[in-house]
Amino acid sequence: MKIHEDFSKIIHDPYGYAANLNDEKKIVGTVCSYVPEEIILAAGATPFRLFGSFEKTRLADAHLQSYGCSLAKGVLEDALAGKLDFLDGVVFTHTCDTMQRLSDIWRINVKDIFHLDVILPVKLDTESARAYYRDVLQTFRVELAERLGVTISDDDLRRGIVASNRIRRAFGRIYDMTAQAPGILQGEELYMLDRAGMMMERNRFADLIEETANKLSENVTNHTGASAPKRIFLEGGICNYPDIFNIIEESGGVVAGDDLCTGFRYFSGLVDETNPDPILAIADRYIRRISCPAKHQGTTVRGERLVEMARERQAQGVVFFLLKFCDPHAFDYPYLRDTLEKAGIPVLMVEVDDPLQGEGQLRTRLEAFMEMI
Repeated sequence: MKIHEDFSKIIHDPYGYAANLNDEKKIVGTVCSYVPEEIILAAGATPFRLFGSFEKTRLADAHLQSYGCSLAKGVLEDALAGKLDFLDGVVFTHTCDTMQRLSDIWRINVKDIFHLDVILPVKLDTESARAYYRDVLQTFRVELAERLGVTISDDDLRRGIVASNRIRRAFGRIYDMTAQAPGILQGEELYMLDRAGMMMERNRFADLIEETANKLSENVTNHTGASAPKRIFLEGGICNYPDIFNIIEESGGVVAGDDLCTGFRYFSGLVDETNPDPILAIADRYIRRISCPAKHQGTTVRGERLVEMARERQAQGVVFFLLKFCDPHAFDYPYLRDTLEKAGIPVLMVEVDDPLQGEGQLRTRLEAFMEMI
């Protein structure tokens, strides 16, 4: 299926797109899927996910340790080089140690872009965490409104919730169809949809992603994929590498689902549109949704959910993408590997970095994994 050209354009020139959009709307940068985008939308602004560029990090290296992840370095490099001047502000959620320090470094060194921290609870499975989460989001609502010079009413919040839920519902349909008929979308195309959904003006994106889901639904019953492709489930943090999807497909596999913070995890879960307290409704969605290893919902929850998702997608194997120097996911991997193996699901861990290196070695490992399963 040919996806809309707007998706491709924003992927290939995200900063150019944002600079043009900034003439019409305020733009607020984000670095994590825990940023409450509904509140940014309620303020009349566009959330814009930052991934950094693949260039040398000469400026950032003066501020971040050599073992910092490439995501933090790339984002800081672009900010210090003036490439993010289209931003009106940026929001950091405190997750891993590197992102917490990046927030401090940004606040001190990037002066022309307002800076906000949203310090969320780590433990999410208690009622006190729920109350605390709501208070943090309410504070963010007030601070963001002050920075942007607007007011954010409950009706504004409800409009932000509706817009976000439109996108999440459409993505839910698309992911269900790719599981039902693997290959109906190429992995690289799904990557483009995911990435565009984190940067494009959301009302425009909601229209396009619903249109895409409707077109896919017309083709899904007639789709015939490659002969007996191996169904692969992707797990990990961010994935900045569309080539990986091509390598998986060329190795005889097909991506049947994922739990990536730049994939389904970002779009999973809806906000209750009927809740009379929209801030609490937003908090509940972020508490209930699939968590990342920087948050705690119970000792065995992430492993159990991963096995459940892999089985729902009828995955024959799981490929775990570990961004180099990402401690939360590195600490998480041994437990997830053991949980998957006990469930009889093979797993392959692949360490990646910006730019992607060792493509030949990666291809060999993936081909061997496909043969094994």
